[in-house]
Amino acid sequence: QVQLVESGGGLVQAGGSLRLSCAISARTFSNYNMGWFRQAPGKEREFVAAINWPGSSTYYADSVKGRFTISRDNAKNTVYLQMNSLKPEDTAVYYCAASTLFVSTAPAAYNPWGQGTQVTVSS
Repeated sequence: QVQLVESGGGLVQAGGSLRLSCAISARTFSNYNMGWFRQAPGKEREFVAAINWPGSSTYYADSVKGRFTISRDNAKNTVYLQMNSLKPEDTAVYYCAASTLFVSTAPAAYNPWGQGTQVTVSS
């Protein structure tokens, strides 16, 4: 059974940085395209960033482009989300998810999901 575990969330002031990690327990992590999503209270889950299985292509939501960077280390079965210049509107629970189908911005393309990690940005 494939499991994903996020870490690295926390409380940070506006303008600060955090790095999220997502460790996946899969025999063939390199087969998975990976995505990061977030969900703020009262809002739908939204796409943040994605990376293909070899790590050669990355995709970002317009709201985070230029501030967030997704990367992966296939030797460590881990995907990262480096978040810089954080804003209060980045406050949300952040989830990582895996897809064996294709890289997508749609949550429905991903399964399984991690449990989420809270990111809170104070103004």
